[in-house]
Amino acid sequence: MTIALYARRKGWPLTGVTVRLRHSRIHAEDCAECETTRAMVDRIEREIVVTAALSEEQRAKVLEIADKCPVHRTLTSEIEIRTTLA
Repeated sequence: MTIALYARRKGWPLTGVTVRLRHSRIHAEDCAECETTRAMVDRIEREIVVTAALSEEQRAKVLEIADKCPVHRTLTSEIEIRTTLA
């Protein structure tokens, strides 16, 4: 949604956006980018498909905008979960 709104505002010829996610758990020691080396780490692989004839500059901007999506920002921030039983 964030990508589509941005493209519409810029007047880009975007007709569709599909995002595919794949979730897995990997050993932290197998993750070069991870801060921790103990236990398991959740890995989410994201594939973004845009239906449009975009320039390389526009495609790069799509990736930048995708990282500003509220869901992406939530998943990459520190998360505190508080649970109550009602």
